Amino acid sequence: MNIPMNRKEMMRRGWDGLDIILVTGDAFIDHPSFGTALIARVLEAAGWRVGVISQPDWKNTEDISALGRPRLFFGVTSGNVDSMVANYTSSGKKRKSDDYTPGGVGGARPDRAVIVYSNLIRRAFKDVRIVLGGVEASLRRFSHYDWWSNKVRKSVLLDSKADLLVYGMGEKPILEVSRRLASGELPADVPGTVVWSSARPQGVELPSHEEVSADHRRYFKSVRLLYDETDPVRGQLLYQLQDSRFVIQNPPPRIDSNDLDSFYRLPYTRQVHPACLEKGPVKALETVRYSITTHRGCYGQCNFCAITLHQGRIVVSRSEESIIEEVSLLSRSPDFRGTITDLGGPTANMYGYECPVKLKKGACKDKRCLFPEVCASLRPDHSRYIGLLERVASVPGVKHVFVSSGIRYDLILADKVYGREFLRRLIEKHISGQLKIAPEHSSDRVLELMGKPSRETLEKFLKEFYELSKGKKRYVIGYFIAAHPGCRLEDMVRLRRFVAGEMNYRPEQVQIFTPTPSTISTAMYFTELDGPEGRQIFVETSFTGRMKQKDALSGKESPK
Repeated sequence: MNIPMNRKEMMRRGWDGLDIILVTGDAFIDHPSFGTALIARVLEAAGWRVGVISQPDWKNTEDISALGRPRLFFGVTSGNVDSMVANYTSSGKKRKSDDYTPGGVGGARPDRAVIVYSNLIRRAFKDVRIVLGGVEASLRRFSHYDWWSNKVRKSVLLDSKADLLVYGMGEKPILEVSRRLASGELPADVPGTVVWSSARPQGVELPSHEEVSADHRRYFKSVRLLYDETDPVRGQLLYQLQDSRFVIQNPPPRIDSNDLDSFYRLPYTRQVHPACLEKGPVKALETVRYSITTHRGCYGQCNFCAITLHQGRIVVSRSEESIIEEVSLLSRSPDFRGTITDLGGPTANMYGYECPVKLKKGACKDKRCLFPEVCASLRPDHSRYIGLLERVASVPGVKHVFVSSGIRYDLILADKVYGREFLRRLIEKHISGQLKIAPEHSSDRVLELMGKPSRETLEKFLKEFYELSKGKKRYVIGYFIAAHPGCRLEDMVRLRRFVAGEMNYRPEQVQIFTPTPSTISTAMYFTELDGPEGRQIFVETSFTGRMKQKDALSGKESPK
């Protein structure tokens, strides 16, 4: 049955009230690629009566009151995308379209949606509990530089006046929070949550809001501590003074394959909810309707990417049996035409292996898994992923299995046993002509600031790809970033020459770096430093300069 979005659907279930109401800035899509659906189904499976309010009108309380007052709490999220990223382009212009809205029209969600929705709820129900979640809340859990207002803002937990914040992928925390709230307790110690207190706790203290607002090096130190200490194995409680209150982060929870399997076997309809669909189709579903999530987490730790802070550095893979079960379910859908559009995760070829040291002791503080090169302790092994691709392809009704998620080419090169075979199979069976990779740049100086593999690594991979692609119409397409901290106009000109000479095409779509809250690259942008104790770097902050960098790569102008 559909998760209720109106009183009529509540009546079908025999409910006169709800325990929990989830409020989202997206259309409600009951598919496991969308956080609201995951949380709703997990709570439902635990026995809670759950409803959803999608994209409520924030100018009055009519929509937010439609399902009544929940017995336990309102859960608030901006949706799958940060509301400021969803509402504005990288040049700061208001977007006219929104793939997560029925009909694709922009403007259906407010700026800083979790704050606006929380205030709206307080107007309708003054003393109800409010729990924040999703990527917008997760990245704003401590003091953070906000590019759109060009200032350091306080924790969104305080700005929204919510009771509690769940960061990261929140299924396990939200179950415990629900249980404790039902017993009459506002919990302060649930793993994966952020709370506030007037009393100083025991743990690792981040520089205060006042300090990070006034001192760039203290700001960078705060971001580094957040990355280094947020770990489910060795992580400690983190806290930060903001005015007279302490914002407190509990360590993240540990999850395993059994947890993931249980989340993904729940009865999703895999459709846009009828109440949303009657307003128009939702484009965001089309790209993932027949995709399968194989794992969570990413140890790539690219400096500009939010996945490390949101999903974590430990990769947790689903069992092959769970994945095959989901594929079999998809294959029986009357609309399925035989193509699995993606079998992957944040980085597709991280499926099936992890560093044994990290699993036992936690992620290293003093080094990364893949930068500046692949750590010897990791031991990349593509054999399980190869076997999974074969098993999925053999499911009755499946004709094609594509890998559309990003891949790490440095992992392919580092796997001396199965790496080349994986690439060969990828080229022959699992891409539709183009392999998409994310080198981001060709300048080693810029790549170092990004936390990406060297130009030499990319060149070695391209050589391997072209050798295996002889006689086949196969191409490599790259994702690139303009105006990343440390990048100058001449770097983009050289990148254009590299792409034309080594990859044999001209990029038409180039991303301008957008400083999203709490990432290391955003700390570089704000501070113009390469680290807490680091050196000064060039940062292109002007609209004209950022556009020139983009145009230099796309070939719209030819600067000398």
